[in-house]
Amino acid sequence: MVAIDLMSPAPRPTGEWPTDLLDVDGRLRTGWRPEPFTEFVVKVHSRCNLACDYCYMYEMADQSWRSQPVVMSERVMNQVCERIAEHAAAHDLPAVQVVLHGGEPLLAGPSAIRRFVRRAREVAGPTRVGFGVQTNGILLTPEFLDLFGEYDVRVGVSLDGDEAGQDRHRRYTNGRGSYDRVAAGLRLLTSDEYRPLFSGLLCTVDVDNDPIATYREMAGWAPPKLDYLLPHGNWETPPPRRTPDPSSTPYADWLIPIFDHWYDAPRPAPRVRMFGAIMRTLLGRAVATEHVGLAPIRLLVIETDGTLQQVDTLKSTYAGAPETGLNVAGNALDDALLHPSIVARQIGVDALGPTCRACSLRDVCGGGDYPHRYRPNSGFRHPSVYCPDLMRLITHVKNRLESDLLAARKESRS
Repeated sequence: MVAIDLMSPAPRPTGEWPTDLLDVDGRLRTGWRPEPFTEFVVKVHSRCNLACDYCYMYEMADQSWRSQPVVMSERVMNQVCERIAEHAAAHDLPAVQVVLHGGEPLLAGPSAIRRFVRRAREVAGPTRVGFGVQTNGILLTPEFLDLFGEYDVRVGVSLDGDEAGQDRHRRYTNGRGSYDRVAAGLRLLTSDEYRPLFSGLLCTVDVDNDPIATYREMAGWAPPKLDYLLPHGNWETPPPRRTPDPSSTPYADWLIPIFDHWYDAPRPAPRVRMFGAIMRTLLGRAVATEHVGLAPIRLLVIETDGTLQQVDTLKSTYAGAPETGLNVAGNALDDALLHPSIVARQIGVDALGPTCRACSLRDVCGGGDYPHRYRPNSGFRHPSVYCPDLMRLITHVKNRLESDLLAARKESRS
């Protein structure tokens, strides 16, 4: 746990890339143009009913949640809906995706969520607005799920594995584990009546948990997809077990047994976003994810006070890292497209440092998750703090694919 002085947060270092050093005007003069946002993470509530000890929102460098409105007001909700519709119309977008997020978004209550979803679609014109919600599952009730069914809102749940794995970190403020309540919510969500709303499970990796037991718990709920997130850290504050030793790969060592178990399993198995993204990039397909590949990131976060922010996991790096200085009250969403840090997420190889540009796995890894590249006083033009793990995992997946493709070619010739 990092000690944080909440009374006097450290100022942002200067001279960092991209905030101080990326020449956006120069890129525009060459004819480059940003791609419009198509996904919006909307923070309808800024507090949570759990106290997960690894949370980037509440436990890491940026503590701005303390000054955010607890819940997004109706006025701000309307402005958000109008700005999204304006942006979609300006760029002739056939569809956008809105993810209700927090904190814990269900704390906003059914009435507020109903108003927001209804208003967003009322003002969207011909643009189709898809909705999802990412929840810890504790507050899932028939009332919420009936609402989500009425408006076709897909539900993702955060779950870190079996009871021991979940309760290691995802606890209440009194230290009590959350597994029983989350499992009750999942039983309701996966019942025949509500299963069509289920979009998937999200797990934060803890290498102290058994990887296969973790996978089996998650797969046992038969999610349409599941994903594994590496705990957030960077070169200043490394994640647990991630040492400077390049031969140490604790996270790859944890993920590879899951990959092999999943890859060798009889189909159908749940889709695993991390593995699927690596496989698709190895096969030469563009994949727009936060974690691998070089495709432009087209995501914008909107806080409860209407501020426009970069990806919220940047809160793990330094105080104020996600800020753009923009707000729905006075800015079009297009204004955020020219923020240096958002531009950096859309320029592919040009955003990488020399080590990553020279790497043979560059186009697959893409430098890894953007916040994991941060080093104070120079910024984000570094390899991921997980570089050794990513190299080992991607190489393992590559070898498995190549072996199977070679076997398939030999069989087709025989």
